[in-house]
Amino acid sequence: QVQLVESGGGLVQAGGSLRLSCAASERSFSVYNVAWFRQAPGKERESVARISSAYRLYYADSVEGRFTISRDNAKNMVYLQMNSLQFDDTAVYYCNVAQNWGQGTQVTVFS
Repeated sequence: QVQLVESGGGLVQAGGSLRLSCAASERSFSVYNVAWFRQAPGKERESVARISSAYRLYYADSVEGRFTISRDNAKNMVYLQMNSLQFDDTAVYYCNVAQNWGQGTQVTVFS
């Protein structure tokens, strides 16, 4: 089982930026696709961004052009750079690797 620990969430004004990090325990991290999901209060968890083992990228329409996912296989890390944050980006953000979830990190955007 892969242990995941997210960090970097916080309170930010609309238009601001945050960088989320996810540390993975898996030695074979580089072979996995990794993804960021988010869940807002009262809503289902949704996919935000994904980066494959071959570095193919996917973004949800709602974050395209504002969020950037990246990975550092040498450090077993996944990042989500979030720019131009909007109120609707408020959610708990989760990292996912090999069907494993972290505990999540809260992102709250205020206007």
